[in-house]
Amino acid sequence: MISLLTPQLLLTAPLAPLTGAVTVGLFGTKFFGNLISQRTSHTITTLGVLISFLASILTLLAVIDGQSFNGTLYTWMVVGDIRLAAGFMIDNLTAVMMCIVTFISLMVHVYSIGYMRGDEGYNRFFSYLSLFTFSMLMLIMSNNFLQLFFGWEAVGFVSYLLIGFWYTRPTAIFASMKAFLVNRVGDFGFILGIGLLVAYSGSINYSEIFSQKIALAQLTLPGSNWTLITVSCICLFIGAMGKSAQFPLHVWLPDSMEGPTPISALIHAATMVTAGIFMVTRMSPLFELSDTVLSLMLIIGSITALFMGFLGLIQNDIKRVIAYSTLSQLGYMTAALGVSAYPVAIFHLMTHAFFKALLFLCAGSVIIGLHHDQDMRNMGGLRRYMPITWITFLIGSLSIIGTPFFSGFYSKDSIIEAVHYSTLFGSGFGYFAVLSSVLVTSFYSSRMYFMVFHGEERFGQVQEKNNIYTPVQEIKDASEQPEIVGHKHHGLSLGQKPRESSWSITLPLIILAIPSSIIGLLTIKPILYEGLFRGVIFVSTLHPAMQNLYKEFDNPIVMASHALNSLPFWLTITGVVAGYYCYIINPSLPNVIKSKLTIVIKLLEKNYYIDAFNEIVLTSGTRMLGRSLWNTFDRDLIDDLVINGSANLVNRLSKITRLWQSGYIYNYACIMIVGVLGLLVWCMSSPF
Repeated sequence: MISLLTPQLLLTAPLAPLTGAVTVGLFGTKFFGNLISQRTSHTITTLGVLISFLASILTLLAVIDGQSFNGTLYTWMVVGDIRLAAGFMIDNLTAVMMCIVTFISLMVHVYSIGYMRGDEGYNRFFSYLSLFTFSMLMLIMSNNFLQLFFGWEAVGFVSYLLIGFWYTRPTAIFASMKAFLVNRVGDFGFILGIGLLVAYSGSINYSEIFSQKIALAQLTLPGSNWTLITVSCICLFIGAMGKSAQFPLHVWLPDSMEGPTPISALIHAATMVTAGIFMVTRMSPLFELSDTVLSLMLIIGSITALFMGFLGLIQNDIKRVIAYSTLSQLGYMTAALGVSAYPVAIFHLMTHAFFKALLFLCAGSVIIGLHHDQDMRNMGGLRRYMPITWITFLIGSLSIIGTPFFSGFYSKDSIIEAVHYSTLFGSGFGYFAVLSSVLVTSFYSSRMYFMVFHGEERFGQVQEKNNIYTPVQEIKDASEQPEIVGHKHHGLSLGQKPRESSWSITLPLIILAIPSSIIGLLTIKPILYEGLFRGVIFVSTLHPAMQNLYKEFDNPIVMASHALNSLPFWLTITGVVAGYYCYIINPSLPNVIKSKLTIVIKLLEKNYYIDAFNEIVLTSGTRMLGRSLWNTFDRDLIDDLVINGSANLVNRLSKITRLWQSGYIYNYACIMIVGVLGLLVWCMSSPF
């Protein structure tokens, strides 16, 4: 059998978007004088991602056929016994991730052609998009920690550029810096975990470290009773908490909405936030050795799934609602990792990539249709004017709430069952959290859907003050309407009606709606129950969640049919009915509830005061500590004592010795005689 996984094919996947990014980044910007047009720029970058997607498809077909690749392509340097190199590990997990990343990126590229038309940074935007795709591919294709860390930091850096794309806005600058700094906190733990594993294994290659896992599991961290594996995996998971926005390192993700909507779709659906989920899955042979770490992941994921979902209930910015839903769904994935259901986590990562990209891009279509207005209180009745956006948004909403037979149902229901079967510490709370999140997700998704596409038309008109809906004319803070670039007016004018978006925007919506509907039905059996990840993902026999899922599964149709009598399904129905009643039948009820629950609403509006805690305790505390260290060490110790003190000492000594320099010979002769007499006395008294 001829191997299709040649280095040439594998290099094509990351290098094609990199080539497009570099070409457009140099010749399509002011750096080299804007030598190529906007049309040429989006053609080059989109073609590069298309080539990468085709290479990913060929790679997936090859690994399904039983082929694999794990080798070094370039050796950078050798330090002692450690070889620092770039290489690829291509297996089923890598191939699936490659296809997800490149497909979503391709859809975002096509979508951006229409969405970013007319923007001054058009070429720069497409360069960043392709560079982001390259960075993520290098991360997921790596076979060693050096390349993993390179891709890890590269996606963080490019996300900083993309979130702050509109760099003339203070809110965008703040959001990009916040994302960068919060991720540095997680990355500090991440590099500590890598350092421990490399130091005790003597290698940076995954395979060589995995082969030593039994020996590593028997080691303890010097000076403590903690096992080396537990400490290393906790550090790695801290890195995943930063990248995949887990509580309490989630605070950067909602603010990332300051970037253009296509960026939100790419970051939230298939690239940066899924890096942590992928990394933990890749490291499953190590994580399976520590129940402590698994319980930590389960608890953190459960907290994120439930409490971040609550925050989505009170948001009025359409993009922020979807952003908090991303946090909640990432919590589901992390909870699945915690119960050793790694294939289920990747399965939900895949289905989530499609319906979340669809929801974000639909939101962008709505924003364009309403002339850059993102406030759902200024929407309503859009289904009559934007039918394609409406029906595709409905499909994405049905998928995210877990409607039987839609893609999101199969992955979310599998996570709930996996957590239910777990016996780890924290599994009781985990099951309660992921089950309660079903109701929460259903309600905020229904709220968003009904406020945007049904009910009274609230666009293009002035609403009364104190109404539940804030009119466009009353919104003065630009941070409430991030996507205002070069527009003195945002929102439709009086009497103006929205219209459907252009083909470059609606075509990706139609394409994404297809996998959002059926990909779960078609792939649940091969991914979870026919061993697609056999030999790639390691699950200990001590953690029976996947085994119990296998015993309960019959086929996708039966699974969806049985779900009609399950508690998650009725929680979903309850959320939809409650959303319909509150925002269609009795739209005054939310205001009444809000007036009765002022303390709770205030807590949610303040993001549980986590940002305030970070600003007051961490930021101010760090500032006070730095000032104290500066006063004590820099100014008092170094400046006053060491530098100025030594100078003053020399000055005083010089003043004393200067008294001896009189210029008279008899003074010098006297000093010499006294010195000689002193020397004679010392010699005569010395025993030698």
